[in-house]
Amino acid sequence: MIADLRLGGAVVAGYRDGADLPAHLGPRPHLHPVRTLRGTAVTAVRPADHPWHLGFSLAAQDVDGWNLWGGATYLRGLGYVQRADHGRIEHLGFDEVRPNELRQRLHWCAPDGSVLLAERRLLRSLPAADGWELDVRAELTNPTGRDIRIGSPATNGRAGAGYGGFFWRLPGAGEPFTADAAGEAEVHDRTAPWLAWAGRDHTLVFTGAEPDPWFVRTSDYPGVGAQLASREPVVLAPGAVLARGLRVLIADGALDRAAARRWAETEPRERVRGSG
Repeated sequence: MIADLRLGGAVVAGYRDGADLPAHLGPRPHLHPVRTLRGTAVTAVRPADHPWHLGFSLAAQDVDGWNLWGGATYLRGLGYVQRADHGRIEHLGFDEVRPNELRQRLHWCAPDGSVLLAERRLLRSLPAADGWELDVRAELTNPTGRDIRIGSPATNGRAGAGYGGFFWRLPGAGEPFTADAAGEAEVHDRTAPWLAWAGRDHTLVFTGAEPDPWFVRTSDYPGVGAQLASREPVVLAPGAVLARGLRVLIADGALDRAAARRWAETEPRERVRGSG
């Protein structure tokens, strides 16, 4: 554990750097456990079905041809292939550490250690009417002298599998819903201002700063993400910056659509670098 997030004196999330993980799991910083205010854990790490799923994290399966997600790599015409092509996302240090705020510097690296992307990340824990809010902002900069391509299995030929970006592995079964739809088939790979996950004793509500399509799984495993490259790869020119943000309401018990919408529409946003 390299840090934690607190609210009102209580630890609501632990932050790990993932540095001790084997290469095939896509080592990277991740939040786990994330807990409700009553102490219920709402993340899972290294589950048996997908051991490279690490709580809540930011990663991509194809960064300039390298796998920074973990597990097998999807190749066009071949499907999933086990390869020694795993990079890692390295924690460089914190610019600021407060009980409810972390400002971090990271490098996204190829297997040989060369830097593909430089990242600045903000993580905050904030009070909310129905629980607490996790606010995460990331800025990815291309520090190389060439274009960097960020793709996914979807951009490499597997339609509907645009995972990569923010991803939350949940600990158990639940039901996803938006303002006008419910269930995996109806909400997956679609854009919506917010998406909620109703678990057995908790509710999470996700809202993105950008309109990326949601990635949702219930049948194979429980997970929610925002697809960074759902249909076409993202290409960053030298020096270009890609910004993404996600806010998550973490609540005990059940919330209805009205409560989810009220939170998603009224909470303020803040940029990674603050107001200065």
